[in-house]
Amino acid sequence: MAIVYDRLLKLDLPERDLRYDERDTMLYALSVGMATDPMDTEDLAFVVENGAFAGKLKALPSQATVIAWDDVFGPASGLNMLMVVHGEQRITLHKPLPSHGRIKSKTRFVDAFDKGAGKGAVVLVENLIRDAETGDKLVTLLSTIFARGDGGFGEPTRPTPAAPPAPHKLPDRAPDFSLAAQTQPNQALFYRLCGDRNPLHADPYFAKAAGFPRPILHGLCTYGHAVRAVVKTACKHDPALVEHIEARFTAPVFPGETIVTEIWQDGTVVSFRAKLAERGVTALDNGLVRLRK
Repeated sequence: MAIVYDRLLKLDLPERDLRYDERDTMLYALSVGMATDPMDTEDLAFVVENGAFAGKLKALPSQATVIAWDDVFGPASGLNMLMVVHGEQRITLHKPLPSHGRIKSKTRFVDAFDKGAGKGAVVLVENLIRDAETGDKLVTLLSTIFARGDGGFGEPTRPTPAAPPAPHKLPDRAPDFSLAAQTQPNQALFYRLCGDRNPLHADPYFAKAAGFPRPILHGLCTYGHAVRAVVKTACKHDPALVEHIEARFTAPVFPGETIVTEIWQDGTVVSFRAKLAERGVTALDNGLVRLRK
C-alpha cells in the first residue's frame, strides 16, 4: 500500500469533546513511576488530591499525550497500522496542564515524506488540544510516525524543500543529573489504563507474534518516566515550568528494566536521554525540554 499524499493531508477528522479528571492525573503519575517513595511529599503532590494536598494536585506535562488518546485514525488515513512505529514525540504546552478539565481535540496529518517503495514513509500527525470552556490553546502534540508499509507514493511538489524535524543534539559533556527508576514487571498493565490498550503491551501471545519474547513497555510510558525525572531535577517538582518537550524513540523497554535518565541543563534548555541499566542501550534519545522564562 502507498500513501495518497493529497488525500491524507486533506483528511478532515472530527473534533472530539473529552474530559479528564483528578483520578486520571493520579493514575498517569503512578504509571510513569511517580511516588515510589510514599513519604516523598514532593512526589505526593502528583498523586494525592485531599488532606494536606487538597487543591494542590499537579499534572505531569507529559500527561498531555494521553488526555486525548486516539489510535483509531488508521482506517480513515489508509495507513497500514500494523506496520506503523512511533518515531518521535513533541509536546508544546501553550499553558501549564491543569489537573483536570474538559477539552476539545482535533487531529490532522501535517506532512508525509516518502522513503521509497518497500522502505516506508515518515508521517507527521498533529493533535491540537483546546480548553473546551474558553477555546484557548492548551497543548499541541506532534507525533512522527514511521509507516513501514506505506512508501512509494512519490515526493509531492513543494514550494520549498521540506524534511522531518531535525533531532535535538545533546551536549558533549557529562550529565548534570542522572536519575534511575526501576520499572515494575506489571508497569505496562497500569499504563495501558491511561488510554493505549495495544495488546503488544499486555498479551504475551501477541507480543511473540510481533517478534518480542514478552510484552514491551509503551514508548510513551518510557517518555513519561524521563519527563518525570526532568521535572524532579531540573524543575524542582514544578511542572508549570515546562513549555516544550521532544524526544526520539530508539529501543524498546521490557517491564522490570531500570530506566536511567541523564539530564543536562543549560539555563532554560534541558537536554535528556534515557538508557537501560541492564542492557546498556538507549531507549530515548535527543531529548529536549524548554522551560518558560
